[in-house]
Amino acid sequence: MKIKEGFLSACAVAALLAGTAACTSGTDERSAAATAALNAACKNGRYEWFNVDKRDVLTSVAEKETLGKGGGALTHRPMVLHTPRVAVTFDKGTRAGAAQSKAALLSLGARIGETEKLEGIEYEFANVNRPSPVPDKNHTEVLGAGTFVDYTWVEQVTADFRYTCGTDRPVAGRATSWTIDGSGVLECSESIAEASERDPVRQAAVLSCGPDAPASKA
Repeated sequence: MKIKEGFLSACAVAALLAGTAACTSGTDERSAAATAALNAACKNGRYEWFNVDKRDVLTSVAEKETLGKGGGALTHRPMVLHTPRVAVTFDKGTRAGAAQSKAALLSLGARIGETEKLEGIEYEFANVNRPSPVPDKNHTEVLGAGTFVDYTWVEQVTADFRYTCGTDRPVAGRATSWTIDGSGVLECSESIAEASERDPVRQAAVLSCGPDAPASKA
């Protein structure tokens, strides 16, 4: 991401968002009064969001597995294709701290309407320590005969932001997290009429069933 000249350095970004004045430039050190003024101004910092992208992403898929009459357990473990993460970075790839990341993600969550807390647990969309989902270790059971594929997916959100905090020189960055994760089983010989080419179930079918399978065709 290219940022116009005049945006703050990564060091200044950390000072602005953390409300500290640990960074210096040459011999120009912040005075205690300037630090206090900056702290007060940063309480009213403002995020502006751009290029908000919210989509379902295929995270793992297993090899197709054929079962006879009566079905049974699918034993092929899905192969991981994508590992979702929770992260906030500033210009030139500088990673934000936990507090700054949480503040940015809370703002992004409000922007996309993702504000639900699950059973009193910390708001997961903004949890920078949130573990990435992994394929279920338990075997999936199917009841009928056919050629089946196990797959998993997440609804991933990525967006660019501009943050203004008591100054007319905003800082810029990017935030990413995911809202939900899920799994499914498809049958290669059955078409999936409502799935687009970008839908995880369609992508899983193409990868494991093959492009000529009914499940792979729109």
